[in-house]
Amino acid sequence: MFSFAYYALAVMTAIVAGLLGWLFAHRRRRRRHGALQDLMDQADRLETDLKDCRDRLQRAHAVMQFSPDQPAVGEVEAQQAVDSGLRALLQQRLWIRDRAPSASQRELDDAVSALVRARHQLEPRLQALDDAQTALDTAVREHFQPDR
Repeated sequence: MFSFAYYALAVMTAIVAGLLGWLFAHRRRRRRHGALQDLMDQADRLETDLKDCRDRLQRAHAVMQFSPDQPAVGEVEAQQAVDSGLRALLQQRLWIRDRAPSASQRELDDAVSALVRARHQLEPRLQALDDAQTALDTAVREHFQPDR
């Protein structure tokens, strides 16, 4: 009876240890999967934001253009900045494709954080573009439709 209790205790300990190991591994896989999903989602969102920024800049510059053959002042620089952001995002996507499956959890978390920071830095610029576009639309409307 005494040895049976030790065997039962040893079996129960092994079962609990196995269950804890499985739970830890499952939690780790879920966290990793979540980080990979967040990484891809943030990359998609940043790409959408950058393309939206490019479209807004093109609309604004189209309104300000005096000569259709020449780019408006600052248009080239703005386009280069957006293109640079898209190239950096492409590099990030290549990293995701090539390295993310074998990356550590810390590397994945750092990559997600970098994309979130980039989006947060872009948000005020998009808002400023909205404000400038609104002011530009108002000025153009007032120029072509003076008070009656």
